[in-house]
Amino acid sequence: MNCMTSNTKIKKHLINSIIAVSAVLLFMTPGAAHASGESRKLMIAGSTSVQPIAEKLAEHFMHKHPGIKIEVQGGGSSAGVQAAYSGAADIGMSSRELKPEEKQLKEFVVAYDAIVLIVHRDNAIENISREDIKKIFAFDITSWNGVSGSNNKGVITVLTREDGSGTRGAFEELIMGTAEIAARALVQDSTGSIREIVSNDIDGLGYISFGSLNERVKALAVDGVKPEMKTFQAKDDGSKYKVIRPFLLLTREEPAGAAKEFMNFIRSTEGVELIKKEGLVPAL
Repeated sequence: MNCMTSNTKIKKHLINSIIAVSAVLLFMTPGAAHASGESRKLMIAGSTSVQPIAEKLAEHFMHKHPGIKIEVQGGGSSAGVQAAYSGAADIGMSSRELKPEEKQLKEFVVAYDAIVLIVHRDNAIENISREDIKKIFAFDITSWNGVSGSNNKGVITVLTREDGSGTRGAFEELIMGTAEIAARALVQDSTGSIREIVSNDIDGLGYISFGSLNERVKALAVDGVKPEMKTFQAKDDGSKYKVIRPFLLLTREEPAGAAKEFMNFIRSTEGVELIKKEGLVPAL
């Protein structure tokens, strides 16, 4: 009996050893993580303007790649730059051009987005010059009767995004130049709040992403050019809408693995179609 028990124990030990060695070999084999169902994760963080399209793309990507989980968080463009640089996120998001000191990061252009000037639907103005926009946000013009082409006479309610917002950064770069947005402008921390205030204020003027435009507000032509897909892609300089910015994904090193797969999906036919449906211009 003792001999049989000993033999049984030896057999069990051998079987367990074989199983353990097989598991190690399987783990070391390329692609084993996928075969065993192990999930890879990507953390993406940054611009709240890029966030909606990043979430949409991630949703479709994960459906096609169930072994990869993507989490997308906001925080602003500056936070996205820092997250990519520090490694707090696998990928950062920015809705403005990188500053010279940030250029060590690797850039991937998701799409281009127009910044549109919005007013109340009952405001009669249809077009505004970039020079008048600059003067309004610097508070050199404070009333609608000082704006070329306007029939309104009320005091303009000037709405802007907060410091650190990629939309504000792009607006300052594309419109304001060396001029500063006046401290008297009403600061809002989201596109939605600017759109909501303008929709209820006949004298309101704000700026939002073209992709966030809806029927409750009216988008103005700038220097005679309407914000439309065809004007975003126009080759002729006179027909091109010029208040436009890139949506960027940022990595500290050249993207590899799941990050590279996600970026390849963005450039695929399906990714391009999703971008177009969100009112953005694909980066082709």
